[in-house]
Amino acid sequence: MVAVGADHGGFPLKEHLKPLLAELGHDVLDVGTFGADPVDYPDFAVAVARAVAEGRAWRGIMVDGAGIGSAMAANKIRGIRAALCYDLTTAANAREHNDANVLTLGGTLIGTRLATDIVRAFLTTEFGGGRHAPRVDKINQLDSGRG
Repeated sequence: MVAVGADHGGFPLKEHLKPLLAELGHDVLDVGTFGADPVDYPDFAVAVARAVAEGRAWRGIMVDGAGIGSAMAANKIRGIRAALCYDLTTAANAREHNDANVLTLGGTLIGTRLATDIVRAFLTTEFGGGRHAPRVDKINQLDSGRG
C-alpha cells in the first residue's frame, strides 16, 4: 500500500501518478485532497506520514506546489524520513542512503514524465544498509529525544 496526498497545487500530479502505482503493483490509499479547491498542505502531508508511521502504508508520496513544506510537515511525525526529490539521483539516494519512507514532490516545478521516473526510482530502490545503517539509526534516535 502506498499512501498518496496532495494540496491543490499537487492535485493534478497526484492523480497522474495513481495509475503508475497500480502498474507497479501497489494498492493506493488516497488521503486527499480530491479537487482543486485551495487547502493547506500540512493537513495532507501529515495524513500521508501517519499512514506510513502507523503501518497502514508501506511508503508515502505527497505532492504540493514545491514539495518543501510537505517534507517539513511529514518529518514532524515520529518514524518518518521524508525526502523532497527533484531528479532520479535524489530519489535513489533518498532510499539507498537514507531509507526514506515518504517522497515529497513539487507538483508545479516538475513535469509528469520526470515525476513518473522519480516515483519509479523511489519505490524500486532498496535501502543499502551497511555504512548507511548507523546514520539512519542516528536520525531515528532524534525521534526518541536522544538526539
